[in-house]
Amino acid sequence: MPVFHDCQRCTACCRWPGQVRLTDAEVMRIAEFLQVSETVFVQHYTRLQHDRRGLALLEKPSGACGFLIGNDCSIQPVKPQQCRDFPNLWKYPSAEKFCRAIPREVSAVEYVQLVSQATGRTEESVREILQRAGNSDRQ
Repeated sequence: MPVFHDCQRCTACCRWPGQVRLTDAEVMRIAEFLQVSETVFVQHYTRLQHDRRGLALLEKPSGACGFLIGNDCSIQPVKPQQCRDFPNLWKYPSAEKFCRAIPREVSAVEYVQLVSQATGRTEESVREILQRAGNSDRQ
């Protein structure tokens, strides 16, 4: 049976070092949300990804996300898809050590519905991602 991880918004994942990759659409949405131009957003809030294939959000010296203010995501309504997908569509091998999401067994149908709601993806998109990842037991 699939296990859905119910995010508790503990922000532990936001404090974990690592890059948050951005799509062009996310750059547009976040810039609009911050009420700055895309150029200003790119210059002040992003850096080149490690593989130099695109942009990533800037981190604080601690490795935490630059948009983490206290225990809140200051861009929550427009946060990148990579953030929305954690911890149900991807996670670090050691994520259980820091992530406080509550795991619960659900049916395959319910898993797809819950992940769709949590990530903002369509159910069809969730099924496609799971199929590509070889997680057909969650569909």
